Formats: sequence, C-alpha cells, structure tokens
Amino acid sequence: MGILNNIWIAISTPNDILINVIAIPALIIESILVILLPISILNITTTKKQNIIYVFVMTIAGLISMYIIPAPFNTFFNFIMIISLAHLIFKISLLKSTISVVASAASFNLINFLILNPFITFFSITSNELATIPLYRFLYIAIVYFLITMLIVFIKSKKLKFIFTDNIDKKSKIIIFSNLTLGIITIIIQSITLFYYVDKLPIFITFLSFISLLAYFIISIYSLTRVFKLIFATRKLESAEAYNNTLRILHDNVRGFKHDFDNIVTTIGGYIRTEDMEGLKKYYVQLEDDCQRVNNLYILNPEIVNNDGIYNLLTKKYNEADSKDIKVNISFLLDLNTLHMKIYEFARILGILLDNAIEASSECGEKIINITFRDDTKNSRQLIIIENTYNDKNIDTEKIFEKGVSGKENHTGLGLWEIRKIIKKNNNINLYTSKTDKFFSQQLEIYY
Repeated sequence: MGILNNIWIAISTPNDILINVIAIPALIIESILVILLPISILNITTTKKQNIIYVFVMTIAGLISMYIIPAPFNTFFNFIMIISLAHLIFKISLLKSTISVVASAASFNLINFLILNPFITFFSITSNELATIPLYRFLYIAIVYFLITMLIVFIKSKKLKFIFTDNIDKKSKIIIFSNLTLGIITIIIQSITLFYYVDKLPIFITFLSFISLLAYFIISIYSLTRVFKLIFATRKLESAEAYNNTLRILHDNVRGFKHDFDNIVTTIGGYIRTEDMEGLKKYYVQLEDDCQRVNNLYILNPEIVNNDGIYNLLTKKYNEADSKDIKVNISFLLDLNTLHMKIYEFARILGILLDNAIEASSECGEKIINITFRDDTKNSRQLIIIENTYNDKNIDTEKIFEKGVSGKENHTGLGLWEIRKIIKKNNNINLYTSKTDKFFSQQLEIYY
C-alpha cells in the first residue's frame, strides 16, 4: 500500500521529473502526428528514412524549445523549425511546407480550444496544475493525440485531398503567403491566450474562440482551393488553346496530303517506271520530312504529353522552331505523372535546353533538332535527350556550364549555369553533354 500511495502522490501532485519524462515520448508522438496530418491532406510522398530523420530532429528541436527558449518565443521557434525541416528533409517547396504547418497547427489548436476548458472545468484544476501534475498532463495529451489520430484516419478513409501546385505566378504566391502568415500569427496569439488565460475565461468565450478559429481555417482552405482551381483551369484553357492550334495545323497538313495524294502516287509511279531509284530516294526523303512533321503534330497531344505545363512548353518551342524552318523530330515514350523530380525544376531545365538547341540549329545550313523522352527501366532512369545541329565545333562541353560563359552574342550565359545549380540540389539527376561532327547532345538522366 505504501508503494501505491507513493506512486499516486507522485502522479497526482506537481512533479517536474515525471513531467519531463512524459515530455520526451509526447514530443516524439507529436512530431509524427504533425507531419502525418499534412502528408494525408497534401498527398506528400515520403520515405521511411525521411520520416525517421524528421521525427528525430523535430524531437531534439522540441526539447530545445521546451527547456532553453522561453515562452512565448518558443512558439515562433517551433513554427520556423517545422517549416524548415519539412522543406529540407521532404524536399517540398516553402509554400507547401508552410501550408502543411498551418494545417497541422490549426488542427492542434482547434482541438485544444475544444477540450482544454471543459477538461480543466471537469477536473476543477488550474492551467498551472495541468502543466505540472503528471496525471492530468498525461490524460490531456492522450486525449489530444487520440483526436488528432482520429482526424488523420478520417481524412485517409474519406480520401480528402487538397488541390495543390508549386508552379504558380508571383502574385498568387504573395497572396497565399500573406494569408498563411496571417494564419500563423492568429494561431500563435490564440495559443498564447489559451495557455495564460484559459482558467480565467468562461467556457462560452473559449467556445467562441474555437468557432472563430474554425471559421478562419475553413474560409482559408476554401480560398486556397479556389485559387489553385483557378490556376489549374487557366492551364487547362492554355493547353486547350495550344492543342486546338496543333489540331488546326494537323488538319491543314492532312488536307494537303489528301489533295496531293494522286500527284504523290503518280510521281512515285513515274520514278518506278523509269527505274530512277536515286530520284525516288530523294523524293522519298522529302516526302518523309512532311510525314514526320504530321507525326510530330500527332505526338503533341495532351493525352500523350500528360502534363499541361510541359505540353504548353513543348508546343510553344516546337512552333518557335518550325517558324525558323528547323526540322524537329519528337519521340515521346514517358509518363510525366511518374517523373522523379520536381516538375517546376524539370520545366526550367527543359526550357533552357530547348532554347539553346533552337538557337544553335537555327544558325546551321542543316537545321535539325531531335527530342526523345523515354523510360530506361533497365537502368532505373528516365531519359530526355535533345540533339541539335551546330556550327561551333570547338565548343567546350565543360566550360559552357560556368557562370557568365556563353558562345552567343548579347547573352548572359546563365542558362546552363542555372541547370547545374538545380542538378547539384538533386542527388538523382545528371546531365551528360556530348558532341559529334553533326550533333550537339544534352542527355538529362533522372534516376529512381
């Protein structure tokens, strides 16, 4: 009985040692829940290794925040750490990591507002007793974590997803970041108010605070969803416009072939009857060029190039090359939905390489660009190969990646330098540059 009595006294009276013991597993569980929530909502793909690193580092940061940084400044520290770690460890954008933090913080605060005052009232304790008595502290934390877990299970079971894209314009980013910053400030103020004055406020006031925070959270989600839907709709319209233009050109080419079909067959027959094989070969090469142009236009289809942004980019660059009488050959055997790198960085690299290829080949007598997208499953990599004819046979394939180096007049030489910066940030991407007497080649390798 003496042992049980001592245990009861230890857990039912202020005990800093037990509070500290409870804090460590609580921080580990909270770190897991804080990242599981946005992973469920934002559909973030993570590895087991990333999850372990995040939980470990966040637990250490939580201990530093708890014992070294005084309140309420530790709240700001926690927000900064969570955003930074999500960005660095999970390789997601700052915008996405900020949204994930706001989603987690708002969820935790909503549940705190919902149960804290009733919990204190039910047990007839003060906020200070809740913070210092192990029994109440453990019960309260267990209830909060249980409700958060139920929320995560609900989101996963209902497959609720937040529509999101990193590739948005600067004005939209400013609006979203402003909204998120206001949300973080609101959550911090609410947290401080809740921590210091919860036992002095009636349940009605804390309930109103809960309703106001919930209303803000719902309106923010609705607004952000509308913004992202508008961005996606705009892209769809741009893709549809580009595709309609491609269909118009394709239709004109097919009509031209149909109109000239009899003449084409007659001409071929003339070469055969006179057994002029050399003439037939030359004619076939010219005919093949027109056939390849129609084939390229068929490939430039949003169902084949299954990413609106990349489709628009390819269509724009193809039309630009075509206007300069450059022969473009496209082979597309890659599912962009399985691309193993950020689509924003991929688009930047592709745009720079295509611009360089168009400019270099436009200066040649024989203007040719070959573009290949394919999945090399044997070597677990995705390949994008861009070949182009070029004049400067003395070009240094290493020096061109240095900052400010360019073989073109009035150019800054920053394009390939920017590509090298992106490659250095990603350990699964490589760019292999080579040249032959005819073609200058850039091979982008994305490993998985």
